[in-house]
Amino acid sequence: MAPPASRRSGHSRRAQYGIFTGYVVAGFGALLGAGLLTISLVNPAAFGGLRGAAHDVARPVGEASAVTRSEGQGFFASIAGFIRAGSQNAQLKREMELARIRLAEADATKQENARLKALVGLDDAQRQPVAITRFIGSTSSSTRRFGYIGAGSADGVRPGMPVRSPRGVVGRVLEVGRHSARVLLLTDSESVLPVRLSRKDLVAFIEGRGSAVLKVRLINLGVNPLKRGDVFVTSGAGGYYAPGIAVAVVTKVTGDGAEARMIADPAATDFVAVEDIYQAAALRAAQLPPGEPLDDAATASPSPAAMPAPQPTGGAN
Repeated sequence: MAPPASRRSGHSRRAQYGIFTGYVVAGFGALLGAGLLTISLVNPAAFGGLRGAAHDVARPVGEASAVTRSEGQGFFASIAGFIRAGSQNAQLKREMELARIRLAEADATKQENARLKALVGLDDAQRQPVAITRFIGSTSSSTRRFGYIGAGSADGVRPGMPVRSPRGVVGRVLEVGRHSARVLLLTDSESVLPVRLSRKDLVAFIEGRGSAVLKVRLINLGVNPLKRGDVFVTSGAGGYYAPGIAVAVVTKVTGDGAEARMIADPAATDFVAVEDIYQAAALRAAQLPPGEPLDDAATASPSPAAMPAPQPTGGAN
């Protein structure tokens, strides 16, 4: 008869010893685990050295994985940056253009503040202006050279009154409306202004030529002492303009005088001051109808005490 397929362990000492050894090892492991658990709970720092050693062993593997991860992220970031490079470049260009526009606006505001400060300085002068107003514009295509200001008879402006900017003489009031006036510019062909050289006692006339170039004619002909860059100021002759106001600078010396350009360019003028006529005789002459003669008292040169007091300052409209 054949033996059974499975036999009891008791029939083999080797199997019995194996089972017993397994029980012993399992019990010893359980006791060891319980002891280690108790030690970790009672003194958590007791296994710090072992944990540090384990970390040291695992460090190369962690560094390798970190390098791989960072390189992978950098690679994908490079691809994404290359894809977005066009849109980012266009955005940066737009921001640069906006920044340039804002910078230009800031420079314009700075220049405007400087001009306004200089114009306020006119109001601090000894002779108070009749009105401070905006220079509206000037003719460009006509053979005559006229300018327009935003102040008129309602502000005390009268024909003949000089008009100046912070830089110098612009012209003289020709016609007056209620809230505006027309100005005869120095560049007009009918404009003649007595001037003197700022660096020496030399008198001359400045005549307009209907263009940006002014003609300087010397009264005393002879050796021409003018030089390029000489500055002419008002002489006070004629009684309309106060002396010492900048008029023009010499650009070219000629045989009988020179060519010059206006210092107070109307194209670059925003605000102007309208001043009272300098001498009382000239003021009365400007107020007389055309063709009516002046009396002897009017033609006599008045003393400073007889000069009219400045009119009240009016605002621009």
